[in-house]
Amino acid sequence: MARRLATEYVKARMQMTEPQLTLFLSSLPSQTLVWRVKVMDNGNQEVVLEDGQGDAITFLFEKQGNRYVCVTSCRLLRPKLTQIMHKLVMEFRGEAVVNRIFAGFTMQYVYTEGKVCQIVEQQGEQARIVYEQKDFARDLQIMYGQDIVEQQIAAIREQINELLDARNRDSGDQVASIDQQLHTLSHQLFVLEA
Repeated sequence: MARRLATEYVKARMQMTEPQLTLFLSSLPSQTLVWRVKVMDNGNQEVVLEDGQGDAITFLFEKQGNRYVCVTSCRLLRPKLTQIMHKLVMEFRGEAVVNRIFAGFTMQYVYTEGKVCQIVEQQGEQARIVYEQKDFARDLQIMYGQDIVEQQIAAIREQINELLDARNRDSGDQVASIDQQLHTLSHQLFVLEA
C-alpha cells in the first residue's frame, strides 16, 4: 500500500455554535497537543494546535451572529493533527477540499456537510473520479420541479379553447377541419396527462 507523504487541506470551512466551540476547546487537553487560544476584542478566537514535531494548524474562528465560522488551510505531514482535522470536519459538518499526497499521485477528497461527496485520483495532468455521491433525493426534486409537461398541457388547452370558440362562430365548411384539429389536440392532451 502506498505511503502518504502529506495531507493538504486546501480549504476547510466549519461553523460552530458557542457551546460547540467550548466543547472543542475543552477536548484539547486530552489530545496531548500543544495548543493556545487567543481571544480578540471583537469576540473572534484564534486557536493554534501543534503536535510538537513541526505540524501546526491555525484556526481563526470569526464570530458571525450566534455562530463561529472558521476557514482554514494547512499542510500536515504527520497523522496526529490530520486525524484531528478529519474529525473536526466530520463532527461539525464542515466543507473541505483535502489532498492526500502520495508518491506519484494525489487523492483529492471533497467534503460537504462533513461527508465525502467526491474522490478524484490525480496523476500528473490526468484526473479520474473514483467516487461520487449521488444525491437521488435532490435529483428527484429537480426532476419533479420541472414543469415542462404542465406548460405543454396549458398550451394545448389554450389551443383547444381557441378552436372551440372558432367552431362556435363558424357554421360553414371549417367545422370539419376544426373537429379534426380538436381530435388531434385532445389525443395529445390525453397522452400528456397520462
